[in-house]
Amino acid sequence: MHLKIILFWFIVTCSVYVGCIREERTKSLDQKVLQLNDMYAKKFVMRFNGPKFKEFVKNPPRNYSVIMMFTAMASHRQCSICGHASDEFVVVANSYRYAHRLDGPLYFGIVDFDEGSDIFQTMRINTAPVFMHFPSKGKPKPLDTMDIQRLGFAAEMIAKWIQERTDVQIRIFRPPNYSSTLALSILFAICSSFLYVRRNNMDMFFNKNLWGIGAVLFCLTMISGQMWNHIRGPPLMHRNQQGIITYIHNSSQGQFIVETYIIIVLNTILVFGAILMTDSYTKKTESKTRKIMAIGGLALVVFLFSVILSIFKSKAHGYPYSFLIK
Repeated sequence: MHLKIILFWFIVTCSVYVGCIREERTKSLDQKVLQLNDMYAKKFVMRFNGPKFKEFVKNPPRNYSVIMMFTAMASHRQCSICGHASDEFVVVANSYRYAHRLDGPLYFGIVDFDEGSDIFQTMRINTAPVFMHFPSKGKPKPLDTMDIQRLGFAAEMIAKWIQERTDVQIRIFRPPNYSSTLALSILFAICSSFLYVRRNNMDMFFNKNLWGIGAVLFCLTMISGQMWNHIRGPPLMHRNQQGIITYIHNSSQGQFIVETYIIIVLNTILVFGAILMTDSYTKKTESKTRKIMAIGGLALVVFLFSVILSIFKSKAHGYPYSFLIK
């Protein structure tokens, strides 16, 4: 009889204790969400230091996800792409705020290296910028870190990655940019003025060399990857863990902005070499001059073609062919 009474009171005590723990846990979660909403109402992208990061992002309980950008905005950190990446990240955060209600389930935050170097050490991050998703339950997985080397950091790509990780769809709303409209208006005014001045002499528009140069410049711009840069918004260059700057992306699925300029310069010189070989046959000059033009043009074409093929081989791993340069 006494054993039954003791067992009864033991079960009652355990039930009360578990209920208190759950109530305290719920109260703690409600307080965290309330504090987050207060910070979120003041600024869409919240800045986190060590204590705030540990309290709101690392420690449970959480019923919300956090998209965090790790960056190094100070000028002495020499992060050339951090400013542009931050602008794109803010566009995504503002777009989410405009389309969704205030209270979660998704929050956006920034950790700057100079304000939270301990966080970088805890998360084992040795580069910037880095975009990470902290889910409501569990720890971040490898796919919760955005691969900006492959995807870039344009706002549209960040929003697509967030949708893959959280099932939250974000429609990007960019602030109006009148600079392109102004530039087109000025260009239209200049062209109209030029046509008006030359209205009695339009022979230049029938010049084959002019149209040929325009076509070549257009082709060089397109094959260098400028349109890919406009769509994906890749970084300018990459600094690896050893601090070495890389100008050529090591994958065929990505490229850097500097890389496109390198390619367009190489292709321009290659085209110049091809023009030299062509003119060496068509121009009526001394045979010695034509021979120099032909040999010089051939040397440029062969060497530049080897360099471009070598770059392609370094990006397309497993490509078996090379010429002069391995």
